[in-house]
Amino acid sequence: MTLQLKTPDSVPDDEEGPSRDEVFTALSNRRRRNVITYLKQHGDGARVRDIAEQLAAWENDREVNEVTYKQRKRVYTALHQSHLPKLASSGFIDYESDRGLVSLTEESRQLEVYLEVVSDNEILWSEYYVGLALTCGLLAAAAWAGTVPFGAVSGYAYAVLFALLFGASGLVHRASTKRNRLG
Repeated sequence: MTLQLKTPDSVPDDEEGPSRDEVFTALSNRRRRNVITYLKQHGDGARVRDIAEQLAAWENDREVNEVTYKQRKRVYTALHQSHLPKLASSGFIDYESDRGLVSLTEESRQLEVYLEVVSDNEILWSEYYVGLALTCGLLAAAAWAGTVPFGAVSGYAYAVLFALLFGASGLVHRASTKRNRLG
């Protein structure tokens, strides 16, 4: 999966909480994004050791039980020295370094606005809707020109068909967005 950053116009810079710069700085590193993903998937109160193990598995394209000590240690060290303190200083996580525990804060909810999960084999919804609109436009043009068999269908039937297509697409889009939401 690829995580893409998007800038929503609905979130003003002067809103209380982290600024866009803080959000983008926190999300500019894949490891930090993966920490947020892990915490959203596995709940609060995760151990740094478990996070490091999972991130090492993701980064090395292995199962967790196949991760070597060296791979896990490299990720653990980077998390402990850099990434977790940065996320904690931005207020997105609570990091108890002495206990090795990490949990999300309320501020982390603001990160969801900036993350869109798009699988590598999926098209963007904007591309899908442009394609759907072009297809509907071509059907309407064929019907208007009287091309057989498109000319035999009434305009009302096309209106119902287009409304159903866009309605069904909207429902699938909503379900997909819900499924792809981090956590």
